[in-house]
Amino acid sequence: MTDQKIALVTGANQGIGFQIAKALASNGYVVFVGSRNLANGETAASSIGGNAYAIQLDVTDKNSIAAAVARIQEAYGSLDLLVNNAAISHSVSRKTLEDSITASRASVASLDEVRAVWETNVFGVLALTQAMLPLLRSSASARIVNVSSGVGSLTLNSNPSFPYRQGFGVVYAASKTALNAITVAFAIELEAEGIKVVACSPGFTATALNNFQGTETVEQGSRHPIEVALDMNGPTGTFTGPNGPLPW
Repeated sequence: MTDQKIALVTGANQGIGFQIAKALASNGYVVFVGSRNLANGETAASSIGGNAYAIQLDVTDKNSIAAAVARIQEAYGSLDLLVNNAAISHSVSRKTLEDSITASRASVASLDEVRAVWETNVFGVLALTQAMLPLLRSSASARIVNVSSGVGSLTLNSNPSFPYRQGFGVVYAASKTALNAITVAFAIELEAEGIKVVACSPGFTATALNNFQGTETVEQGSRHPIEVALDMNGPTGTFTGPNGPLPW
């Protein structure tokens, strides 16, 4: 047991997840750097230094999840912060973001691809959060941060003037809509226990998710998720982005 804050960040071996893990470590957290590939996680944790430790974690694999729970339980007995960052945008390699958007349209989307993306972005978040709840409940001030996206907002996509509206499809974008629903469900259920659950969007960030075609750098895109992850006093049940609150 320790008085230090313990955090787990999924998909933290690169991109926004890596930046979040790095910021948490620099602010005194013991950080578990979740990575499907342990070697990649070890490289990332070594780069972060300090109290950063690689942990093999595939959110689509129940055995991997169980092993991660057991490791954190044995080492610290509790978890103060869970950052559900791991996500994929497609399961088929494509050259451009435009190709992925076209392939995700409701009329033509591959159900196999929908299932593969939702397995990580939706069911993986649900499975991992459920598994980590006993550890979170052992914390005096637990929080769950789900890294979402504004493209999942039904309110925004219902507005004809929303510039990214044509990118709303049933693969990645709708998976973030479902993630937002999971966020609200957990926030409602856990509010009485004092466990805060929020969703945040990094904005249109250039990462592997969009073939690095975003308008913001990883450093720029990670700023808001880092702020949210470090904010112990914020409200529960919110959805925010770099410019403030976002509509569900």
